[in-house]
Amino acid sequence: MNETAAPFTWPVRVYWEDTDAGGIVFYANYLKFFERARTEWLRHLGVEQQRLRDEVGGMFVVTDTQLRYHRPARLDDLLLVTACVREAGRASLTIQQSALVKAHEAGASPALLCEGTIRIGWVDAASLRPQRIPTLVLQALQAQPA
Repeated sequence: MNETAAPFTWPVRVYWEDTDAGGIVFYANYLKFFERARTEWLRHLGVEQQRLRDEVGGMFVVTDTQLRYHRPARLDDLLLVTACVREAGRASLTIQQSALVKAHEAGASPALLCEGTIRIGWVDAASLRPQRIPTLVLQALQAQPA
């Protein structure tokens, strides 16, 4: 993998459906935000998951998650959700992800809300048995720009 590649960033707006009664993002919704960013990151690299399932017969599944919450996101916040490969194996990838809130003041840096690692494994879509990640996926990951 390209260790010097900048993390992929995907914007996510916080809507009512993402929050609890107090207008704070419900903690489990960060997993949804991370999933969206990973999907868009792969799509950006030319890896469309439905096409892979149809043409190669496999798919990624989440096998492990670890999250740490730093501060809450609120209704209407614009988040920047990142994704980058931390570790690549033959049948799995560990993705480092974070959710930051875009600063309201000009020139201010985004504030870290949540960070975590998500491990995704490649499986045969029919049997759900682990398999090697297809070469075309690994090539797309290695070719991502720095």
